[in-house]
Amino acid sequence: MSLPSFNPADYPAQLAEKVVRYKRDFAAFDLPEPAVFESTPLNYRLRAEFRMWHEGDRVDYAMFDPADPKRAITLEDFPPAAAPIAAAMPRLRAGLMASEALKRKLFQVDFLATLSGELMITLIYHRPLDDAWQAAAATLAADLGVQLIGRSRKQKIVIGRDWLLEEFELNGRRLRYKQIENSFSQPNGGVNRKMLGWACSQAAGIGGDLLELYCGNGNFTMALAPQFGRVLATEVSKPSVAAAEFSLEANAIDNVTMVRMSSDEISDALAGGREYSRMRDVDLAGYAFTTLFVDPPRSGLDPRTVELARGFDNILYISCNPLTLQENVAALFDTHRIAAAAAFDQFPYTHHLECGLLLQKRTANATQESA
Repeated sequence: MSLPSFNPADYPAQLAEKVVRYKRDFAAFDLPEPAVFESTPLNYRLRAEFRMWHEGDRVDYAMFDPADPKRAITLEDFPPAAAPIAAAMPRLRAGLMASEALKRKLFQVDFLATLSGELMITLIYHRPLDDAWQAAAATLAADLGVQLIGRSRKQKIVIGRDWLLEEFELNGRRLRYKQIENSFSQPNGGVNRKMLGWACSQAAGIGGDLLELYCGNGNFTMALAPQFGRVLATEVSKPSVAAAEFSLEANAIDNVTMVRMSSDEISDALAGGREYSRMRDVDLAGYAFTTLFVDPPRSGLDPRTVELARGFDNILYISCNPLTLQENVAALFDTHRIAAAAAFDQFPYTHHLECGLLLQKRTANATQESA
């Protein structure tokens, strides 16, 4: 039994194999040569989760082999972890070992870090958290210089705050994002910056207005907003919408309207369906949409959203699942061609590959030729 190998010497060949598979899987759709954006081979993960393994008085970080899920593999370190996580892991373990209040029935530890160096640690327990825990946790948070959260059934205790402020440079701008505990954020910060840069380069010069679905905390919204006249961004998660609105203010962006709606609902609204109270202050008819941006969940675009996409001249599509991306491209291939492609290696040493496509509407002659 063993953990995955994180050997930087193996990384180039592993990435090359994934790119070959990507090109093969999309060859039927006339995939252009994709731009390939690699990860740093170590210390790339801004999120990490570990079970905590108790043996006698010891408590250790642990992972489990899928082939033998009942046996724990204890860890001294974790090479993929970003620098703030890697530095905190031994210090956190020492603090837990020194405090019965902190280690008793501790089940799991979650880390969330930022490129700008902030760190949040969530300790998850199989017992209620009391005053003794809170006092010990406050001391530990101060010692480590982190935001600390304790969770148990129907309990959440926050030492500090339950969000981080991510900051980094992109195309000469300083972007700021609110990242909330237990909400989605990009796991590989370095590759995420490359994704944002690629998306901006594809959007350059298009103009008009942008519709963005599945915007999350505004990861792409903040980067793309200056490229368009106006942006209508939608997201169904309340915490993510709140985070995106915070980031809009933090980045002084004033051409984005946020709406808490699902992709199905916005598709219905744009098709002239029922009236939605959350859209009452939005003048849909006033938008001149040229571009649709989507970064959907692994399930990809549902049929109704695919039909919505058909009406856009440009579709910028970021996908975490090449299989559902293939299905969506096949459904759009009679109306749209692939104008640009990219591969983003968010998860080195795994089979996962993030893909980016720019789909452009075919001209009448090109449509007839492809029929």
